[in-house]
Amino acid sequence: MKKHFPTIAKTALVLVYLVIVAGALVRMTGSGMGCPDWPKCFGYYIPPTDLKELTWAPNRVFEKGQVIIKDETLLVAKDNFTTQTNFDVSHWEKYTKHDYAIFNPLHTWIEYINRLCGALAGMACFFMAIASFKFWKEKKRITLLSWLVVFMMGFQAWLGAKVVYSVLNPIKITVHMVMALVIVAVILYIIQVARPKLAAVTYNSAFKNVLLLSLLLTLIQVAIGTQVRQQVDQQIKNGLTESILWLQNPTITFYIHRSFSVIVLLVNVYLFTKNRKLNLGFSKMNWVLALIGIEILTGMAMAYLDFPIGSQAIHLVLASILFGIQFYMILEAQKPSSANS
Repeated sequence: MKKHFPTIAKTALVLVYLVIVAGALVRMTGSGMGCPDWPKCFGYYIPPTDLKELTWAPNRVFEKGQVIIKDETLLVAKDNFTTQTNFDVSHWEKYTKHDYAIFNPLHTWIEYINRLCGALAGMACFFMAIASFKFWKEKKRITLLSWLVVFMMGFQAWLGAKVVYSVLNPIKITVHMVMALVIVAVILYIIQVARPKLAAVTYNSAFKNVLLLSLLLTLIQVAIGTQVRQQVDQQIKNGLTESILWLQNPTITFYIHRSFSVIVLLVNVYLFTKNRKLNLGFSKMNWVLALIGIEILTGMAMAYLDFPIGSQAIHLVLASILFGIQFYMILEAQKPSSANS
């Protein structure tokens, strides 16, 4: 088990990124409320595909907790029963978490797949935590951090429920996204500690400090970008379905996000130049600059080409990959030490 632990941890990392991809698709398609309850979806473990399944009808069997939409309101079955000729209100109670009562089968299944990816990633992280006990005597931090990841995945699930109950509150969405990146960072650290590799890089204190700054800037940029996306969602809620109108009257947050990208680019161009000038050996800087370039291009495409299909998902996923690469570079940039814990 100990021999295969790095592979297990990498699998967990890939699956966490898969959740981020699925989440990006949820945001791109506006499917965040595709399942109005949690952890089930309209009270079902496997969600409905047709509005008929959520409509009251005589001689239908309902189980406790299943949901129907009646008079634009979500009603939850209070017990197991079979409907009669007339609607009997005594078997139903109003869903009280929120008043969102819209069924879109595409949105429902996109959100459901997102939740399935989350469950799969959670199981992978739990398996990683079990396997980490092999390191307890040698490197306790691997075991402790692995179980911390399990706790954070549980917190993410709970936070996901809060996002739904709040009908996609912007602050909760931002915390949800940042938390996913924190989980990525912890798993990357676990991988590095479990099988440390002597990277062919030269330690440079100034480079490491600026690298830390660049990581912080990326995290801030992701948080601001999440707020910009939420403002677009609000435009859609207000009835602006044409993408050409979404950024017609942008808020100050959009301009901060756009201008901040210049700072992110300049800081990383400095790192790229310093890395090459001093021959420090950080080859991943090439990937960092490439990703930032694509991020800027997709951002411009959304702003000036009316949100081409897939641009939002690509923008978000590449930002999370950029964060992961930068964090791993920070691990490589640490001063060499023979100390073990």
